[in-house]
Amino acid sequence: MQAAIELQEEERTRCEVWTRVMGYHRPVSAFNPGKQSEHSDRRCFRESRTVTKVKG
Repeated sequence: MQAAIELQEEERTRCEVWTRVMGYHRPVSAFNPGKQSEHSDRRCFRESRTVTKVKG
């Protein structure tokens, strides 16, 4: 296992986080303070794939 790489503060790059809202993508930084707070409380999830057999 490799050792973690630590960057100095001046070497870091700010990351822009985008999210899907009502069918389109927006940067979270463009949200108003209330919406930013709501976004931080959200939980991400993945739906499992469903396979349905079709009788024929």
